[in-house]
Amino acid sequence: MKGIILAGGSGTRMRPMTKATNKHFLPIYDKPMIYYPLTTLMLAGIKDILIICRPCDVEPFTEMLGDGSQWGIHISYKTQEKANGITEAFTIGEDFIGNDKVALILGDNIFFGHGFGEHLKKAAENDDATVFGFYVKDPSAFGVAKLDATNSYVIDLVEKPKEYVSHYAIPGLYFYGPEVVEMAKRVKPGARGELEITDLNRMYLKERKLNFIELRRGFAWFDGGSADAMLDASNYIAMVDRRQGLRIGCPEEVAFRYGWINEEQFLSLADELSTSGYGQYLKEIAQVVKSSQASS
Repeated sequence: MKGIILAGGSGTRMRPMTKATNKHFLPIYDKPMIYYPLTTLMLAGIKDILIICRPCDVEPFTEMLGDGSQWGIHISYKTQEKANGITEAFTIGEDFIGNDKVALILGDNIFFGHGFGEHLKKAAENDDATVFGFYVKDPSAFGVAKLDATNSYVIDLVEKPKEYVSHYAIPGLYFYGPEVVEMAKRVKPGARGELEITDLNRMYLKERKLNFIELRRGFAWFDGGSADAMLDASNYIAMVDRRQGLRIGCPEEVAFRYGWINEEQFLSLADELSTSGYGQYLKEIAQVVKSSQASS
């Protein structure tokens, strides 16, 4: 399976912070926003990742993330000239996807919760499309799923509903088969002039090929598209770090725990960051993993 991170757009809702930089470079607590969706794809076992961004951001992204080899993965880049909608990512990434299944995550979406890795693996194993559902107080700003009486199956999808549909928002994380490219080509621009991902998902729903996974109580999801959301996410991640000693969104840790890089490579990455708390955390992780391996 392959993965796409859609990190385009000019971040106008977050000016003046984004006047001279891409919003995905802004910090969420102790690391750039882009680290979180990248780590989510890695947790799903995905090692071949395409980042889609504005032409002016390819060089900064490459400087920050490189080709991914330091984490045992491969990162490539393509550009989106203007924000034409999420669905366009699949036609931009047509050659990249080829005949593989693909996961798409929005570059400003942050996830954390018990059992998330299992949810991701389940979605990756499905041959049909999979979306997630997250209960929110005000769903009007999101694509929303109307569910059956058991809250197990999607019976309708509505983009930014003006009237109540349900409390289940669809976060910016989607899994599809290779047929998604041809299906994306059939999507027509919606009322906003964009190729809406809800319209694509509705095609799968019509064919009864849309799976639904609920992210239940105790799970955290942040759509980092505003200053308030970024602050909420940063405070939450800082709290988890201070109380549990766990860092969220560390590609080095995922790569090491999954065996994509060895201990020597991992410690080298930690040494490069040794003057920061982040680097010290990586060194602590190396000791924890070493101890658990020795005891087993």
